[in-house]
Amino acid sequence: MASYYVASLYIGDLKSDVSEPLLYQLFSKLGSVANVRVCRDSLTQRSLGYGYVNFHNVEDAERALETLNYQPISGQPCRIMWAQKDPSLRRSGVGNLFVSNLAKSVDSKLLHDTFSSFGDILSCKVMQDKEGNSKGYGFVHFEKQESADRALAEANQKVLHDQPITVVPFRPRKKKDISEASKTFTNIFVKNLEADVDDERLRAMFERFGAISNCVVAKDHEGRNRGFGFCSFENPESAENAVKEMNGTLQGNKEIFVARHQRRWERQQVLKQQYENLAHCNVYVKHLDDTFDEEKLRKVFEPYGSLVSCRLERDQAGAPRGFGYVCYSSPEDATKAIQALH
Repeated sequence: MASYYVASLYIGDLKSDVSEPLLYQLFSKLGSVANVRVCRDSLTQRSLGYGYVNFHNVEDAERALETLNYQPISGQPCRIMWAQKDPSLRRSGVGNLFVSNLAKSVDSKLLHDTFSSFGDILSCKVMQDKEGNSKGYGFVHFEKQESADRALAEANQKVLHDQPITVVPFRPRKKKDISEASKTFTNIFVKNLEADVDDERLRAMFERFGAISNCVVAKDHEGRNRGFGFCSFENPESAENAVKEMNGTLQGNKEIFVARHQRRWERQQVLKQQYENLAHCNVYVKHLDDTFDEEKLRKVFEPYGSLVSCRLERDQAGAPRGFGYVCYSSPEDATKAIQALH
């Protein structure tokens, strides 16, 4: 498994209410868990529907994969696969098949069981609509291209639940490139605005850089400034100059943040890459007594490496809940701490 983090699992198709403690509770029954992470949108903090569980050894991770894959978590079947170091593997289309004309009764587990005889499967999923009903097609991604070739030759037009299925090689769509999108932009995002800034004041801040087609400050349901806004310039050069000159400047009593406005797919792609990199830098800590605060937690873990953050989970009253998270700047430091303190 040279392409994967040795004992790290990707957990997909999670409901929005699935939390780190719930994942830890489920997976720790099957082995020694190093840390867990549910990935969230940086703006809304809503779950992105996937996360990572890192084990101390491969055997425990394999047991969890075999036992919990496609089992319901909070009422919804999850999808588990080895976390991949190289995302290009799953994006390349190598070993990946598109399966269509599936009966409505065929779910991801049945599809996995049907194709597992051809070789090791990295990921298998039947696509569903918002109500959880099958869309009649799915994907099977094999570890090796030879397995996919064998499945293609033998499974195409095979009858599954009274319907002949169609199996063809998966052809990935041309991937949207963030680096290309960032070269030319006209929309900028501005945050940390003072409470009295309205659309006109925001326009006045930026109009010296060029013609502005639209300028708006975000407001809540009562019409109050939410502290951020957007400006759309008529040409990319104006937008680029505005970002370069205005980011970090003092406007009133606040230092504002100005950057290229990222669309949702860009934010999600960046976040996913960040979480893939950070998943192995985080340590989940539980059974903490009431004397622990963030400072004490930091003192316990900082001898083992450079810390990015320490956080204790608290209830609505602000009292510690007995567990927390420590994030290191490198996976090596996180591993060192786990080996020393577990």
